[in-house]
Amino acid sequence: MRSTVLSRTRRWLGASALALLVGAGSVSTAFVLTGQAANAQVQNAAQIVVPQTTVQQGFADLVDAVKPAVVSILVEAEAPANNTVQRGGRDFNFQFNFPDLPEDHPFRDFFDQFGNEFGPGGQGGQGGQNRPRQFMAAGSGFIISADGYVVTNNHVVEDATKVTVVFDDGTERVAEIVGTDERTDLAVLKIDGEDLPFVTFEQEASRVGDWVVAVGNPFGLGGTVTVGVISGAGRDIGGSNYGDFLQIDAAVNTGNSGGPAFNTNGEVVGVNTAIYSPNGGNVGIAFAIPARTVQQIVDQLISDGTVTRGYLGVSIQDVSRDIADSVGLPNARGAIVREPTEDGPAGAAGVQSGDIIVKVDGEQIDDALDLSRTIASKAPDSTVELTIWRDGAETTVSVQLAQLNEEAQAPTPDQPTPPAPLPEATTSMGLTLVPNGDGSGGLLIQNVEPDSDAASRGLATGDVILEVDNQAMSAPGDFDQAIAAVKEKGLNTALVKVSRNGEARFVGLPITE
Repeated sequence: MRSTVLSRTRRWLGASALALLVGAGSVSTAFVLTGQAANAQVQNAAQIVVPQTTVQQGFADLVDAVKPAVVSILVEAEAPANNTVQRGGRDFNFQFNFPDLPEDHPFRDFFDQFGNEFGPGGQGGQGGQNRPRQFMAAGSGFIISADGYVVTNNHVVEDATKVTVVFDDGTERVAEIVGTDERTDLAVLKIDGEDLPFVTFEQEASRVGDWVVAVGNPFGLGGTVTVGVISGAGRDIGGSNYGDFLQIDAAVNTGNSGGPAFNTNGEVVGVNTAIYSPNGGNVGIAFAIPARTVQQIVDQLISDGTVTRGYLGVSIQDVSRDIADSVGLPNARGAIVREPTEDGPAGAAGVQSGDIIVKVDGEQIDDALDLSRTIASKAPDSTVELTIWRDGAETTVSVQLAQLNEEAQAPTPDQPTPPAPLPEATTSMGLTLVPNGDGSGGLLIQNVEPDSDAASRGLATGDVILEVDNQAMSAPGDFDQAIAAVKEKGLNTALVKVSRNGEARFVGLPITE
């Protein structure tokens, strides 16, 4: 299990503090009444009434039912001639130490074979230091069909030269990799067999607070069962383009990767994939890929061996409260288009820079990540209807999606050299602006007053203001005129398009006198 250090830890800590404050306030304002006492009193509008729940007596029957379908995954792979291997951005050091592993455990053969070679001072056996070395990795998985399709994580089987599936009773079968998807970290394997035990995915999504039972192979201890609840949903854990993870507090550790989390009906709720940990061990925060996502990806991998995704062709960002105010959007939701991609389907259909996509096929879009996930779930060549906020009103645009090229990467823009200050300038709203001398248009920010709203919104010396209220900037007077026009509309915030190092973004800039 890879330890995922979240880039948004501070935000989480802030959210945690907020939750405590709300909880403290709730103690004095909300209470629960049941039975006759509740019926005898008039309920306050803020009163909370909790429905009766059934107490879970245990999970032994559930575990007995699902364990035959949960398997351990053993992977053999080749590594460079040193003790450290990097797989998917993670470093692995092969110095095994499992003193309590039983002699008859199927992992023992692997550790006996590779332990001396990769122990301290190991040189890869005879033949010196330059030949590739083999290593062993372990994870978890589960069978989803009677004919032997197995689901696990991509990071468990990447770079594998041989994959072995080990059943709960110790039976081993060599597996074929049917397909993998790095973006969602999912993989499908195939083993030979008939009438194999298998489990199914849940059809009705579990809710935060529901029980989950994780079964897997942590530290080589196959068949380990841990229990917890779904602590959160829709988590973006960083490093993922499709962050929509379930957060669970069932203990998940190294080796649980690819294993299932079950609901109390024995249905797969999610695939355990990552943990948040400051020390590499379980701290009660684990993440699972939701069943609905797993099922979509797995179906494509089984049928085609690969995953295809829709492609809209826009660079986007979240809509902040300032941005929403600057365009008169009632709620800070959706994704604002920085730029349509050259020759992309969105631009060809009429999508413009500054448009805010608030719905796709009638479904609300919450933020930029939500739009990315939604479009990726659509089939290439399918047509989607975008609801766009433009010029203070909603409009619709139909776009035929292209296919996302997984290998394509945006070119790294050249670092612009700020031109020398020019005589013509304007100072307004904490900004000193001069014409952009490199010929590309816009107004160069020559100075930002430290205590200004512009500084608090992240504007800095050397940034280039390209547009204000969707009006192109070329001369310092353009900025003042655009701000005046925004005021005439009755708005208190101006939508400003800013470029830094060749990358454009939008900022909602409060208007001050």
